[in-house]
Amino acid sequence: MDLESALRRQAPACASLGSPMYAELCERLADDVAAGGPTAVVLAGHEDDPGPSGLALRLLGSVHRLVLERRAGALAAYYPSVGGTWAPEAGWLALRQLLEDEPDAVREWLDRPPQTNEVGRATALMAGLLALPWPHPVRLFEIGSSGGLNLLADRFRYVTPAGSVGPAESPVVLDPAWTGEPPLREVPRVVERLGSDVMPVDVGTTEGRLVLTAYVWPDQTHRHERLRGAFAIADRHPPVVRREGAGDFVAGLEPAEGATTVLWHSVMWQYLERAEQDRVRADIEALGERATHSAPFAHLFLEPTRRTPESDHEFLVVLETWPGGERRVVGTSVGHGVPTDVE
Repeated sequence: MDLESALRRQAPACASLGSPMYAELCERLADDVAAGGPTAVVLAGHEDDPGPSGLALRLLGSVHRLVLERRAGALAAYYPSVGGTWAPEAGWLALRQLLEDEPDAVREWLDRPPQTNEVGRATALMAGLLALPWPHPVRLFEIGSSGGLNLLADRFRYVTPAGSVGPAESPVVLDPAWTGEPPLREVPRVVERLGSDVMPVDVGTTEGRLVLTAYVWPDQTHRHERLRGAFAIADRHPPVVRREGAGDFVAGLEPAEGATTVLWHSVMWQYLERAEQDRVRADIEALGERATHSAPFAHLFLEPTRRTPESDHEFLVVLETWPGGERRVVGTSVGHGVPTDVE
């Protein structure tokens, strides 16, 4: 995909996910590439990057990082994440000037994959946990865990018109968490939690928090509030994330007596090579074969998925449980998880 197309294709996705600021900037950046402007200079060498690598979001995340570090000059005045007000024409001109003045600084993060560790996706995770058919406590494992914030999902509060679940004092309030009719029972007790990622983020450090904040779109202040709340919980309950690929991590899992072992992931499957996808899937099936009624296993995910081979992709929340190998669609969601429509 050429640079102009990569940038322009991201615009409608940002618009549909509620970021008019990024939708505008993606179009402006694409126009600037077509005109041979500073955007083309900064992105030189990335002409052959694959579409799923999110070149536009990598570029915008790198710029946002400079804004958060107070290294972006006049551009900060237009970024709501630091108290500014977005203005399309003036904001674009300030960003273009930054690209012209600081191309090397912007390039510093162009090879990083976007990592938001989106806390809103916990609505999908909790909907699946509430749908588990067993009363056992939960052992929660996650691949593509980033900073591990969603491993803390039992410490978030989930609000619906019918009521809410989760700790009343939680600094992360997902409202509305769900539409439809979720089972509003007590949040399952999590007795073990562990994540894996090929590039884990330490949310206990300033650098780690900068990484995750930079990839949250600056005009979506509600997402920034959720992220700050999750950081506060992580201060008290630090998540553990191993530097390990998904295949090796899943291969090391085993069911455990008296607990439901849950393997969870969200919006990361597309980043795995096909061979690793096949390996993980085979290990999931093998885990299912070893599961028993006293040591059950569940695979829970939020990924762009087709209901049938002919269907369009949807953000489906899918729960597979063993013994038995039952597969059900718990609900549908959106890229950032809020709300999840429970079926």
